Order: sequence, then C-alpha cells, then structure tokens
Amino acid sequence: MASNTNKDYTQMHIKASDHPKAYAPHILILNIVMSILGAIIGLELIVRTGVAPNTSIVGALFAIVISRLPVAFLKKYQSIHCQNMIQTSISGATFSAANCFLLPIGVPVIMGRMDLMYPMLVGVFLATIIDATILYKTFDSEMFPAEGAWPPGVASAESILAVVEKGKKALLLIVGVVIGVGGKMIGIPTDLLGVSWFGDFAAMTALGVGSIVIGIIKTNGFIIDIFGHSFPVITNIFGEGVDLMASNMFKYMPHGIMIGAGLVSLIQCGRMLFKKSDGDSAAGKFTSSMANMKKALGGGYVAYLVVAVLLAVITGIWSEMGVVQLVIWVIFSAFAAIASELIVGISAMYSGWFPGFATALIFLIVGMLIGFPSLPLGILVAYTSATGPAFSDMAYDLKCGYILRGCGQDQELELEGRKQQYISEIIGFIVAFILVAIMAKQYFS
Repeated sequence: MASNTNKDYTQMHIKASDHPKAYAPHILILNIVMSILGAIIGLELIVRTGVAPNTSIVGALFAIVISRLPVAFLKKYQSIHCQNMIQTSISGATFSAANCFLLPIGVPVIMGRMDLMYPMLVGVFLATIIDATILYKTFDSEMFPAEGAWPPGVASAESILAVVEKGKKALLLIVGVVIGVGGKMIGIPTDLLGVSWFGDFAAMTALGVGSIVIGIIKTNGFIIDIFGHSFPVITNIFGEGVDLMASNMFKYMPHGIMIGAGLVSLIQCGRMLFKKSDGDSAAGKFTSSMANMKKALGGGYVAYLVVAVLLAVITGIWSEMGVVQLVIWVIFSAFAAIASELIVGISAMYSGWFPGFATALIFLIVGMLIGFPSLPLGILVAYTSATGPAFSDMAYDLKCGYILRGCGQDQELELEGRKQQYISEIIGFIVAFILVAIMAKQYFS
C-alpha cells in the first residue's frame, strides 16, 4: 500500500480547502442517485440471499466511467476524492437499508406486530445515525486506528488507484471483477475470497476455523459419529439423568461461544478505555485521542438512552413491564447498543466481516436471563442489531479515503475529507430510510 500512497498523484495531493464538498450539486445529485441504486441492491439481496454486498466499488467505478464521457460537466468526477464520496454514499445506503433498517424492523413483524414496523424504523434510523457519528469521532484512535486492516476499505481504495495508474493494475482489476461475478453466479462466495486477501491473517484464520467448528457443533453430525449413543449422560441439579445428544443441547453451544467471545472483546475495549494514557508517546500518532473517544462513547451512550426511551414509548412496550424492569430495560438496551458496535467494529477492523445479528443474539440471551417479556426482548434485539453495521461500513469508507488522501500525511486534508465523507454517509442513510419506509410493506407481504 505504501507504494501507492508515495506516488505524486496530483489528484491526491490537494489543499484541504480544495477538497470537494458533499453538498456540491454535482456530487449531491450523483450521491442521491447512487444511494437509491445501492439501497435497492441491498434490499433485494438481503431478502433473497440473507447477505448484503459491499457496493462501494460499484459506486466508485460508476463515477470513473461517467467521468470518461466527452462531456465537460462530467469531468469533475475524475477527482478521486469525488469518487470516494460517491462510494461512501452508495455503500452507506446499501448496508443501512439491508442490515440497519429492513432486518431489524422485520423482528416485530415476525412476532406478529406489523403495527410496530414504522415505530421500529424510526428508532433504528436514529440508532444508525448515532452509530456512524460515534465512528466518525473515534476513527483513527488507539482502539480503531486508521492503519488498521479494514479490508473492504483497502479494496475500494486499490480499485480507484488501479484506474488512476491504468496499465497492469487496471487489467487485474477487470480480471478480478469477472472472477467475482462468475463465482457468485455459480454459488462460490468470491466476496469472502477477495476480502481474505486484505484481512489480517490471524483474524481471517480464526474466522475460518471458528466457522467450521460452529458448523460442526450445530449439525451435531461429527460429534454423533464419534460418540454415538455412548456419549456420557450427566445428572442435572434435580438428580435427573440428561442425555446430551437426545436433548440436542449442543445446538446451544455456539450461542455460548459467541457470548464468551463477545465478553472478551468487551473486556479488551474496557481495558483500553480505562488504562492510563501514554501521554506524549501517543501524541501525533492518532488524529483522535482516547480522551475524545471516551467523550464520544459517553455522549453516544446518552443518545442511545434517549432513543431507547423513545422506542419504549412509541412501541408501547413500557406497558408490559413494571417501572423497575422498564428502567433496567432502557439502561441495558443502551449498553447493548454501544457494546454491540464496539464488538462488531473490532471484528470488522481485523477481518472485514461484521457479526451484526450474531452479536445481537448475545444480548437477546442475556435479556432472557434478566427476565424481560418477549416483545421487549424482540425490540431489544432489533435495536441492538441496528448498531454495528453502519459503524463498520463507515470505517471501511474512511479507510478508503485515508489511503486516497495519502495516509494522513496532510492532517488538515485528512480531517476535511473525513468530514465530507461523514456527510455523504448520512445522505446515504436518509435515502435508504425513505426507500425502506416506502417498500417495507411490499417486501413483508
């Protein structure tokens, strides 16, 4: 990556004051158009395949293609910083529409409460805005450094730079696109294959091994083959014999694994937040200090508390709990929201994969242990699952911009570019929110 950022691209080395603005007409219009396209792609694929694609490269390549048309106005899109904001908007719209809006509002719908779909949509929209804002204020901190892996962000930046360089790299990009399209059409997860080349080696290895182990445990097939019916019978606290195979208890082991892994991640985040500052040793290394991060997380928690209260009121779940239980639900929901984004963010930074709903499942189980009624539990899961995907996606986008702006060599330019990307991301969220509000009933019908 260093070889790319050290070259003297005239488009890359600009003054902060010359950085394109997200609200400039030519950028705003294309951002809205691409956000509509990205949201539709996200919605279609999440309901058909269960996953949402990273469309950032699609947005960047579209801007690159139209900038090559012989129209004077379109030449403005040749700026890599302009292309970066467009990839930011479409990516934000895709992931928010699919992972932050449609999936969460589907929880109350599945529970038979179609009337709560729009109240839930308002809640998760606000949660998504808070989520992205926290990331914007904490990106390039000790916990979430800009130098982190953030694989999809690297992929987007490399794609844009490959077109700038043209030649062999552009050819390889086209070959990769063909392989990706072909593989996906025949059912091969080529998106994960591509990410694995960018991600941290240890994180990707752990992800692969963990997926295999959990798959084995959930199917029980491998364990049954080894132990058969001779698997030991244990005695429960009531003195009754329990056959682990017959009771199918192993299907809950992955849940325990996720809870354990999530607890470790939270402990790691907590240790980093509360350890003493290194002072001058960290000065200048990051654009966001740990003090700023603590302030952002504190403000974010308060914001999540407010939205949790709003959700309790507009969904009517306050009437299903006593005062004490309601207070506990609000406090726990806000904690789950902010803890989820930290866990998901760390996973996304190292592996390029964010376990949004898997993390929400952790807090579902804890909520069951606390004793919340079923509907408040459903709202809790929907709320928690909306925080994390936007956090991760925006980090990918800021990583892409960080590379395109020269890896922080000009801090003023870096901060200005980051601000414009944040605005572009919010535009994508707003477009996605409107589309989901219009199309949700049709999808759920």
